[in-house]
Amino acid sequence: MSSDKRMVRIAIDAMGGDYAPGEVIKGVVTSAEEGGVEIILVGPLSTLQAELAKHAMSNLPITCINADEVIKEGEPPALALRQKRNASVTVATKLVKDGKADAIISAGPTGAVVANALMILGTVEGIDRPVVGGPFLGLSPNTVVMDVGGNVDCKPFHLLNFAVVGCVYAQKLLNIPNPTVALLSIGAEEGKGNELIKECYPLFQRSSLNFIGNVEGNDIATGQANVIVCDGFVGNILVKFCEGLGITIAQWLKTSLGGKLSNAEISKLSDNLIALTNSVDMSGGGPLLGVNGVAMIMHGRSQALQFTRAIAYAKTIFETGLVNSLNSELARIRRQLNDGKD
Repeated sequence: MSSDKRMVRIAIDAMGGDYAPGEVIKGVVTSAEEGGVEIILVGPLSTLQAELAKHAMSNLPITCINADEVIKEGEPPALALRQKRNASVTVATKLVKDGKADAIISAGPTGAVVANALMILGTVEGIDRPVVGGPFLGLSPNTVVMDVGGNVDCKPFHLLNFAVVGCVYAQKLLNIPNPTVALLSIGAEEGKGNELIKECYPLFQRSSLNFIGNVEGNDIATGQANVIVCDGFVGNILVKFCEGLGITIAQWLKTSLGGKLSNAEISKLSDNLIALTNSVDMSGGGPLLGVNGVAMIMHGRSQALQFTRAIAYAKTIFETGLVNSLNSELARIRRQLNDGKD
């Protein structure tokens, strides 16, 4: 990397999340110290300045922009966007739209983050619904699942778009040149599944994707396919089940192994298990894919470490040119389907 290459600019909704703004700013300071990013904190100036004063700030690339309103959990997103035009998440998203930031990160209410991204950034051509997804199981790091919660009611062409998004993600971020694609179903055979999956199967076959058919839930952990596609209803249940299972087994290990191993060894095993089954927590959140810009959605319970990781993740997504690649690949797939050939 050349020394004159500018830093990636990350706009942070400093008021989003259960532990805002303290943990947000703590994570931001760490990221700024590590270098490579310029941070733009968005929120009430007096609040931000009071929190920043708690840290050593000498020459760190952190600036603040005032936004004196906050969208809180439980507020209807559409209504909140109309009534709170100076909300921190809205102002931060507009910075990306205006070219003053390269990415937006928020741990605020998911509905508000998604609504802002849709209304302000818009979607990539060919996608009317953005998708949430990526690797979520450390046991199969080269497998991404799309969608894991963004869209609960889908049509076949939505799932085809999710597959394209997943393939570009796998190519650009996991360095997999020709990712395999599968539909998540209740059986591997063609014809198995609900009506949505049955309608998707021939559509996927006609595409130029490296489609290998259906896979079942037990195939995810073994990495049977690089891109596994389902609707957000199924995907969200799947991710949260894995997260809860990992935490529960980790607690069980602590009880079962007490007195048989040292506390340090037990803690290491438990922490490793949670890391393998809670990849979203470990990475700090996930990108909202399919919008015209880099937007990261984080858990409301995220703390400083998660914000530091999310900033690094957003930086990588921007530098790989994921949004431009999505535009190109979606256009190619549309031409291929329309022409009936590659």
